[in-house]
Amino acid sequence: LPVPSREKAPPFGKLQGLPRAQDLVARAKLEGNKLVVKGGKSAPDQVLTIDPGLQASLTKIMQNYQVPYGAAVVLEPSTGRVLAMAEHSEAKPELRGLPIRAVYPAASIFKIVTGSALLEAGVSPDTEACFHGGKRRLHERQLEDTDRDGACYSLALAMGKSANVIFAKLTSKHLTADSLKRMAARLRFNREIPFAQPLDVSLAYIPEDGFALANTGAGFGDVYLSPLHGALLASVAANEGRWVDPVLVEPEPFMPLPEPEPVLTPTAAHELTRMLEETVTHGTARGVFRERGFQVKDAVGKTGTLADREPFRDYSWFVGFAPKDNPRVAVAALIVNDPKWRIRGSYLGREALRLALERIPAPVELTAPAGAAGKH
Repeated sequence: LPVPSREKAPPFGKLQGLPRAQDLVARAKLEGNKLVVKGGKSAPDQVLTIDPGLQASLTKIMQNYQVPYGAAVVLEPSTGRVLAMAEHSEAKPELRGLPIRAVYPAASIFKIVTGSALLEAGVSPDTEACFHGGKRRLHERQLEDTDRDGACYSLALAMGKSANVIFAKLTSKHLTADSLKRMAARLRFNREIPFAQPLDVSLAYIPEDGFALANTGAGFGDVYLSPLHGALLASVAANEGRWVDPVLVEPEPFMPLPEPEPVLTPTAAHELTRMLEETVTHGTARGVFRERGFQVKDAVGKTGTLADREPFRDYSWFVGFAPKDNPRVAVAALIVNDPKWRIRGSYLGREALRLALERIPAPVELTAPAGAAGKH
């Protein structure tokens, strides 16, 4: 599919709502503790995987803060079950389908793709590069090492602090257009993802030109992402490198869940997780995750921020999972703000993790009773 230009024709301007006939979440009715879509005479009822309490809590946050446009997705990484797919638009209250539309710039969330490609190319999370500038845009001369480079970060810290110049430099040095295209395709960009509702294809234009390629690797390219796809990206690292398709309707007992597909090696997934941890411990989400009383233990993730100029729109993302060593939930949160804003994606993402972990109990570890050792 043709990929629109973010600067000339931002696709958000053509955002279309989801028709009610295709909107299973809007049509579902609460029965006990489940959301159920009635099937009618010839079709069976559909029981959704969504946790109604979690869905309501996340929706309420966005309503209370009157976000112009917002979406939050929570998944169970190991199975792909969608536990929440919440949305709200203060600007257009009738608008539905925000979590499955891919009209939002991926921004620095694409660094997950670039970082995965760099790991596969043999770049270590400890590889250091030095830089200056590049916070909001890049210049070709910044790809060269100069005396103006006043800070040096490892690749892991560069992920955490979203250091654009370092990702651009390492893309230019270690990646080709083909290697970045292949990693993007493995992670389902430019490909359909099967889902119970129509899900936009997340489009990524990977240029051949050296500087344009580096610019894209840093998160400034024409790349678009849906919140559901964002949660699935986080799930890959959580699943030790395996892709699991999303599930919205509980399968019949005799129907197996989709088979996971290896897309990263377990070693690369572990290194990617280590890089994503820097976002929360030392990077761009450190402040919101350290807020007293609202911490999420062992969370990892990635933020992303980018803005359209005319008209002004500020897109802010958080994707991640927790706990890092035994992941139970993966999330994506997106807020599209006006110049005046109340919350951003990292706040909503933290709350999605925190509330989901409260509602989903940790697995019980079985221990042998005292004195049972050696008995059969």
